[in-house]
Amino acid sequence: MKFIVSSGALLKQLQVLGGLISANTNIAIIENFLFDVQENKLSISSSDLETTMRSSIAINSEDSGKVALPAKMLLETLKSLPEQPVTFVVNGDKSGVEISSDYGKYSIGCFDGEDFPELPEIEEPGKLNLPADKLLTAIQKTVFATGNDEMRLIMTGVFAQFTPEHVTFVATDAHKLVRYRVLDVQSDGTAELILPKKPLNLLKGILASADTDVTVYYSEKNVRFEFDEVVLVCRLIDGKYPNYEAVIPTNNPSNLIIDRASFLSSVRRVSIFSNKSTNQVRLKITGTEIHISAEDLDFANKAAERLNCNFEGEDITIGFNAKFLMEMIANLESKDIRMELSAPNRAGLLFPTDGMEDNEELLMLVMPVMVSQA
Repeated sequence: MKFIVSSGALLKQLQVLGGLISANTNIAIIENFLFDVQENKLSISSSDLETTMRSSIAINSEDSGKVALPAKMLLETLKSLPEQPVTFVVNGDKSGVEISSDYGKYSIGCFDGEDFPELPEIEEPGKLNLPADKLLTAIQKTVFATGNDEMRLIMTGVFAQFTPEHVTFVATDAHKLVRYRVLDVQSDGTAELILPKKPLNLLKGILASADTDVTVYYSEKNVRFEFDEVVLVCRLIDGKYPNYEAVIPTNNPSNLIIDRASFLSSVRRVSIFSNKSTNQVRLKITGTEIHISAEDLDFANKAAERLNCNFEGEDITIGFNAKFLMEMIANLESKDIRMELSAPNRAGLLFPTDGMEDNEELLMLVMPVMVSQA
């Protein structure tokens, strides 16, 4: 089997697919890329057994066949080559391949492609079409808020709700929560999926260059994303997601509007002086000003800043973990942000004031911490 392909185009595909490949595995075949040649088309797959991903590029070939090539060696070889056509020749028993470039020839061992995990089929799936930019936004706005505790596996993923009214994506680690909703995309039925974040991060890396709809097929165990020449199938996280709506306060009489960049910079500076175990910053909001302060009594460190703002409601003092608050502010991406508050012991809600389309809703929630006394 022989084919010719652009080294740069091949490297670009492999770098994306390589995000699935783990060096810590006892299964040799999944340390490889599967190359499936069908005349002038090369389909490339990678897998970690939980997720399998495939993409395709054009090649020059009259042959067909499958072969599995070692991922690490192939990536390192292509990275060292400038853009040029490279020729792959697979020997008859598929035990080795010779790669020819303008600089010379390189021979590497390989496996029979028939042993590579196949792309799982989803029987009688539900189906949803979602614009690529909306799915990208959903991932960008939620995946950072997922948890990392493997003992609470369901909270390490993004919760997706498909209904005839809207599509909603939610992530939380019990300290912070994000809900992103698309109102002009509907599903024929109702479905609830918990999507693992590893494949979502892979999708995030390639959706930015996509200008099409993503077709989502789903069942109780698996989900499949298809767009352009990309197919990704992953196993869903099994379990029931917590009732996130119950923690979102609905009666918030205090409303703050403030410049996002100034607020973020101020919290970042002041947090340097906070206690390293709590990372607490205190917000004291009165009239048209917000006072941001932090202190570490153990080391006599203290900082305070003051910003102008628009505020409606009773004066309030509330504490937050600076790390979580900064993550929220940094991911809102609007000129001003709106913050809704009700009491020092209840969650604060953050919303962008601009940058969102009419058919989008974004809510971020951060839990308070007990305000230490000065």
